[in-house]
Amino acid sequence: MVEKKKPGRGKKPAGARRAGGAKAAPPRTSKLGERLLRRKPAEPVAAPAVEARALARYVRLSPQKARLVIDLIRGKAVGDALHLLRFTKKRPASHIEKVLRSAIANAEQKSETVDVDRLYVKHAVVNEGSRIKRMRPAPFGRGFMYQRRTCHIEIGVAERVREKFAPAPPPAAAAGATS
Repeated sequence: MVEKKKPGRGKKPAGARRAGGAKAAPPRTSKLGERLLRRKPAEPVAAPAVEARALARYVRLSPQKARLVIDLIRGKAVGDALHLLRFTKKRPASHIEKVLRSAIANAEQKSETVDVDRLYVKHAVVNEGSRIKRMRPAPFGRGFMYQRRTCHIEIGVAERVREKFAPAPPPAAAAGATS
């Protein structure tokens, strides 16, 4: 009796099978696991800073035009950002103001001890959404296609942490004695 070879199977290396018929598992080593082992331990923080975000999707604005306004508020204090948006004469300003107010409300909801005066705009991006495709009549029975753009507005706010080594304010008595 002649054994037939199965197609697609080559010769197995020596020691590939154990006595019980089970395959030997290869040793599991990954670069990711090695990096996690060498990571520094996190430094203890007195109170974690509160972070919250808000997202408005499929807003009927051009992302390019909305980015012009969002660049004005990135990194600013929340009060200053709201003030800027209130008096900016661009159409996206009202939509971005809504999202910023929602992010502030989310931060207040997340933590009862959050100080709204110390919040700032940590993360503000405008991503492109889906495009709405429309046809416009053209001469000789043709049609020109144009696209109505949408965008996703995402704003994240965070509480500024107090510096560990902030310089102490000068005493009031010493400031008055120098004159």
